[in-house]
Amino acid sequence: MPARPDIVCICGSARFVAEMRDAVRDLTLRGIIPLAPAEMDGAVSAEQKAHLDALHRHKIDLADRVLVVNPGGYVGASTASEIAYARAAGKPVSFTDQPEDAAGADNGES
Repeated sequence: MPARPDIVCICGSARFVAEMRDAVRDLTLRGIIPLAPAEMDGAVSAEQKAHLDALHRHKIDLADRVLVVNPGGYVGASTASEIAYARAAGKPVSFTDQPEDAAGADNGES
């Protein structure tokens, strides 16, 4: 194992919580530190969502790279915003599935 394991921030739609849990498990077993979105039971207020979004951007800042969990190629507006943020910060972005639109496809990584 390297002196400091890679840190990967997981991004994706809340509809893919089970798939993101699988990604956390798989990365951990490979010796990688995963940073995943917070899981919420039920609806959150606008203020809570803003706080959670800001916190997740800090996770992106901490990460060496970003993994987008996007079964079927789906990338929603929030995830697209996180991808743009990560790319602006110079973070490599990869996907579990080829994005279905231009939201994530502009750097050729998958």
